[in-house]
Amino acid sequence: MSPAPSWWSTAAGPRSDMSDDKKPAVAPWQVVESKDTYRDEWLALRSDTVRLPNGRILSPFHIVELPNWVNVIALTRDRKVLLIEEYRHGARQTVLELPSGVINGTSEPPAAAIKRELLEETGFASEDWHDLGSFFANPARQTNRVHSFVALDAHKVAEPSPDEGEVLLAHEMPWRDFLAELESGRLELQGFHLAALWMLRSYIARSADPRLAALLA
Repeated sequence: MSPAPSWWSTAAGPRSDMSDDKKPAVAPWQVVESKDTYRDEWLALRSDTVRLPNGRILSPFHIVELPNWVNVIALTRDRKVLLIEEYRHGARQTVLELPSGVINGTSEPPAAAIKRELLEETGFASEDWHDLGSFFANPARQTNRVHSFVALDAHKVAEPSPDEGEVLLAHEMPWRDFLAELESGRLELQGFHLAALWMLRSYIARSADPRLAALLA
């Protein structure tokens, strides 16, 4: 078995000294006026008039309101990563992605949402989940956050049952092959899913779980 690429296996560096309790040096914008430009079941386009700290007025400044998203690095017992092959109309390409989806409403917990998405898209389930954290999708223009997870010992329990608007195929790829495809550029993973991998790398450095540590070997 070939070793993991150096970009992946090298230990994570020290954390930044920035913390949530530090007061930001740059003041927030003030909203002078806000109105809905468009709204449906998928998204809302909000048009704000804002005042910057230097007094300048920007109008309109468009914000896209979107539901929060989830994704998972799901690994089978024989260390294969689950991937979804799906056509993405924005890119007009068929791509490989991590299992992912949308949190339903404001009451569904992220962990419940990703377990549902993994089962719907792949037919796999896991009893060993780890929360990697969350981040803003695009803090300049979007309101939503992305929640990332890793699931270990994933195993098939049903046939996939994707939503009516989804046509997809589930694949299993050996973990080492997955990393090699990323390093070579043959696999072009979307940015949020690359971020999940980086979060996993940092999580492994703090974990005592030998199954996670083996992913760096």
